[in-house]
Amino acid sequence: MSAPPHPGRARTESDDRPASARISLGKLALADSSNYLLLLGTTLFLVAFGLVMVLSSSTIESWIDNNGFFGGFWKQATYAVLGVPLMLVMSRMPLTFWKRMAWPAIFLAIALQALVFTPLGDDVYGNRNWIRIGPINGQPSEFVKLALVVWLAFVLARKRELLTSWKHALIPVVPIGGLAIGLVFLGRDLGTVLILASIVFAALYFAGVRWRILIPLMLVSGVGAAAAVATSPNRMRRLMSFTDATCADYEGVCWQPLHGTWALANGGFFGVGLGNSVEKWDWLPAASNDYIFAIVGEELGLVGAVVLLLMFVLLAVALLRVIRSSSDPFIRTATGAVLMWLIGQAFVNIGVVLRVFPVLGVPLPFISAGGTALITSLMAVGIVLSFARHEARQASLVLQGRGTLR
Repeated sequence: MSAPPHPGRARTESDDRPASARISLGKLALADSSNYLLLLGTTLFLVAFGLVMVLSSSTIESWIDNNGFFGGFWKQATYAVLGVPLMLVMSRMPLTFWKRMAWPAIFLAIALQALVFTPLGDDVYGNRNWIRIGPINGQPSEFVKLALVVWLAFVLARKRELLTSWKHALIPVVPIGGLAIGLVFLGRDLGTVLILASIVFAALYFAGVRWRILIPLMLVSGVGAAAAVATSPNRMRRLMSFTDATCADYEGVCWQPLHGTWALANGGFFGVGLGNSVEKWDWLPAASNDYIFAIVGEELGLVGAVVLLLMFVLLAVALLRVIRSSSDPFIRTATGAVLMWLIGQAFVNIGVVLRVFPVLGVPLPFISAGGTALITSLMAVGIVLSFARHEARQASLVLQGRGTLR
């Protein structure tokens, strides 16, 4: 038997191919790991930033409520201490866990939302969207957001080959999702209804539903939202004050948006300094909640406001990287829904403060005071972190030769 004519070359070429594969797969694993770290780091920064701003913006309100200067901060810090470890625990759950939890989660969320119409329900600012048990209260609609993310991803991923059909694209999404959103609407919380609807549309889009199905559904939803505004005197007053450039009803519906604008104007480029806000002295309603971005602009100026905006852009980039790194329809749909939830809600909240939108009453994710909103937002990030870990593990398995490289 004769030897190969060029044994050295044959050995080099055969060695080079696996080496090249190892380098490529190593980059893939590194990219997936960086997705996890980028998302985790951005989220933790936003939580820390939010705690600082809640500490600064809530002192006067806490004192007026006889909770001491730091009552609001300690309450929010407690929720953060609970939420961050919960996020990390959820980040270690396998993909199959979320799929198994899809149906139980949506039914549990609907049941919790229905409790607002029982004696446990509580009215806050005209919205019946709270449950109060002794000193503890919470918004079940925040858990509806979380449940919708997982449930929509599970249902649409299973039907991915059938989503070109109207029937399969809309059933059971419209009946079950409509029931969950309808219960929130009955509580008169239109702002949360709009966020929930955007989560549904985002899930349908990222699942691959065609525009010929999405556009008519959006038009019908838009007509429904317009009817909800037109039939509510309070919502109409808010809308009219928004369209009125002079906002003449100063002591009525114009009070909050005008003081929010004045807070931003007072901040200038560098701000008046952390803790030195004028508007938080009981001039601006919801200074630590829905209008906390106005306090950010007043105390930290344009520079601080832009930094916060850039952090939300970075959060969006991190979520988009998770979507792009995965071919799993469940992961892509769920992450897309979380993206719309967190970034869309931030966009609406900041738009309200800037008077781009009428007052809708939605918090700024991770920044506004509010325990239920903070914990559910952290849980949503925890789910996406588990997706990033899953993709990193898959890449690692291929790297170790347990998968198949094609």
